[in-house]
Amino acid sequence: MLVSLLLMIALASAETSVYFREQFEDDAWNTRWVESSHRSDYGKFVLTAGKFYGDAEKDKGLQTSQDAHFYSSSARFEPFSNQGKTLVIQFTVKHEQNIDCGGGYIKLFPADLDQADMHGDSNYNIMFGPDICGPATKKVHVIINYKGKNHLIRKDIRCKDDEYTHLYTLILNPDNMYEVKIDNKKVESGSLEEDWDILPPKKVKDPEAVKPDDWDERERMEDPDDKKPEDWDSPENIADPDAKQPEDWDDEMDGEWEPPMVSNPDYKGEWKPRRIDNPDYKGKWLHPEIDNPDYSADSEIYRFDSIGVIGLDLWQVKSGTIFDNFLITDDATLAEEVGNETWGQTKDPEKKMKESQEEKERKKLEAEEMARKEETKDEPGEEEEEEEEELEHRTKRRQQIL
Repeated sequence: MLVSLLLMIALASAETSVYFREQFEDDAWNTRWVESSHRSDYGKFVLTAGKFYGDAEKDKGLQTSQDAHFYSSSARFEPFSNQGKTLVIQFTVKHEQNIDCGGGYIKLFPADLDQADMHGDSNYNIMFGPDICGPATKKVHVIINYKGKNHLIRKDIRCKDDEYTHLYTLILNPDNMYEVKIDNKKVESGSLEEDWDILPPKKVKDPEAVKPDDWDERERMEDPDDKKPEDWDSPENIADPDAKQPEDWDDEMDGEWEPPMVSNPDYKGEWKPRRIDNPDYKGKWLHPEIDNPDYSADSEIYRFDSIGVIGLDLWQVKSGTIFDNFLITDDATLAEEVGNETWGQTKDPEKKMKESQEEKERKKLEAEEMARKEETKDEPGEEEEEEEEELEHRTKRRQQIL
């Protein structure tokens, strides 16, 4: 009996939780997603698979539809805490408009968020996903809210910047470790404490420590015993010893003759004493560190007591981004499998369709160019018209003469 009970507890603890999943498989999506009314000029999301896709139905997602607009929409789910559990956030982003500047990230909010009033300053738990603005900014944001303050990851994670669909995954583990994946491949991982400035540093410079006055950091020095040779000083230029005064030179008319100056072959430049190893060199002085009295360890940086809303709160200069395949779970293996079943199944057909469209467009442009050249070839040029007019004029003149 005890063995059976323990087995049941083990199975229950191993049960996977899917807190939220959205693939826009029905027409009721707009009842699940709430548009914020905090501003009256938010851009509109539309449901579409876009101009090219791998599957016309499976690839449908929320697409930004108006250029130079803010967007703010969110979906609610049963609130939960990730205490003691892995937290996995996953979704796909497709910048089919060849985006120049705009966000492609999501935010996870506490359950007390007022969705109708959601805006850029609304308190959130996590912000995750790609952000592009010009050639300088092409990064994956991983921002974590800790005790009311947002903390940006110190590492630079480059996002995808092409026009195809890509899968973004963030994994937070209960040991304060994290992992970021793009297209189901790990691109970054590490410690929440080490890769964010969430906690104060463990060590700080000792405020009482001062570098000794006699501490010599010069690795090399001038040789104090080196002396400048007596014959060192010679001018850089001298009068040309081979120059002769011209025979027709007249001192009264031309002034006193002076030979031209030439480079001095004995000139040695500025003398400097030779460099030697400094016998008193002690190396670079390192400021001693002490334990930071303000540091306090926290084994639950990863923890959020209330997670209940996922939102798209972003700005785009050029619209057209499609968001799809949202998943929030506590099972990283499941997330990888879902990614392979969704994005993994349609990514190749999507690329094939895009390439086919580009090939058709290329052939169309070639045909139009050929037609234009043929049309130009058939039309008489200006020079031909002028020659014909000149010939006609000469013919008339000859007839008049005759």
